[in-house]
Amino acid sequence: MKRILTTLIAMTAVATAMAQVNGTWTLYNTKNSAINGNNIAALATDSRGVWVGTYQGLCRLNGDQWQDYAQFNEKLKDQSINCLMIDKRGVLWVGTDDYGVIEFDGTHWTEYTAETRRLKMKFVKEITQDKDGTFWIGVTLGGIVSYTGYTWDRYTPDDCGLLSDFVLDLAVDRANRKWITTNQGISVFNDRRWVSYTVDNSGLPDNIVPAVAIDKNNVKWFGTLNGLCRFDGEEWAIWNTGNSPLPGNQVNDLAFDADGNLWIATNNGAAVFDGTDRWVAFTSKNSQLPQGNIFKIAVGRKGEVWFGSDSKGLACLSGFVMPAPVAEVAQTEAETEQEVQSAQQLQQEEHVRIVPHLSEGYITITLESPTATVTFTNKSGKVVKTVTNYRTGQKIQIGKMPKGMYVVGVATAKGQKNIKFNLK
Repeated sequence: MKRILTTLIAMTAVATAMAQVNGTWTLYNTKNSAINGNNIAALATDSRGVWVGTYQGLCRLNGDQWQDYAQFNEKLKDQSINCLMIDKRGVLWVGTDDYGVIEFDGTHWTEYTAETRRLKMKFVKEITQDKDGTFWIGVTLGGIVSYTGYTWDRYTPDDCGLLSDFVLDLAVDRANRKWITTNQGISVFNDRRWVSYTVDNSGLPDNIVPAVAIDKNNVKWFGTLNGLCRFDGEEWAIWNTGNSPLPGNQVNDLAFDADGNLWIATNNGAAVFDGTDRWVAFTSKNSQLPQGNIFKIAVGRKGEVWFGSDSKGLACLSGFVMPAPVAEVAQTEAETEQEVQSAQQLQQEEHVRIVPHLSEGYITITLESPTATVTFTNKSGKVVKTVTNYRTGQKIQIGKMPKGMYVVGVATAKGQKNIKFNLK
């Protein structure tokens, strides 16, 4: 049977920057600055600058001045700093290999030696704070530790629904649910019950999930060893080097800027994505970003973006502006219907007509057959939506589907028609 490949809406061009990108780059390493190490393991920004955690300790860039904080706390000398977080009070939390978590309010240091020993909090990997003010601490091979300011609790796979004690990242959503990424998938905790997502029960492309970030619409974004993943609570979407300008499939870190653009650190450079169709990729070929593995990424208060390399120091991009979309080919819904109808006239086996109602968030399909199965397949070949026993004229809701190009398959007793559909 012939295949109908009719474009319902002209495809919006992707802004992919493999030409020289805009903005100004500044590089910091042990040869040209007083940074204390070239292996950047943690970043946190505040109104004065950026805090940097390396394998050699904690340092800070304030304006153009570097300061090594081992001179104020000797435990930080040659100590691997794995994560940094500034809490609601403006206090810096430091996650270390050997000393658990350490607080610094700009003057005083607070250590939790007894709790570190009792709760086995060596190798602290991530720290976040929920809406109630409780701190959640991810520990490599130690599970999760919560601290309310008064009491401490520990969660491990032996006593709760946490998938693995090898915790990689943490984030808190609008409902105060804790999203915990591990080397065996994603665990979600709402303070009462646990839910898990793996490659076996979801659209997650890999169980090793180094990064999680939540956007202003409460949509969850995950960095995996097999690409970038988006989950809106119902459907999953995946971007990788095969279907997008993402420079590397191993996504190490994620951060949103004030405009809602997602900044992505990978094993082969970095990228920024507007969440719909505009990308800019950054590599050593089109920018001054250090070559290879970008381990950490953070957005500063003035919009500057910090990139932490795993061995070649720190890079800062300032003054970057996301390119505007390439001009789109205008096409009205009426023209779209006419185009589809013209294509259908070539097909005698089954007349299928798709009518888009994009402003209302749905489409309808008219059929000759009494029922059909309708599938939506994305560019990576994954079926993201299936409607069974579809009857002619019924509404198919598409408003919550990830934006992008789909192939709509309409299967009836007479056969199947496949139609390209670009959801903007």
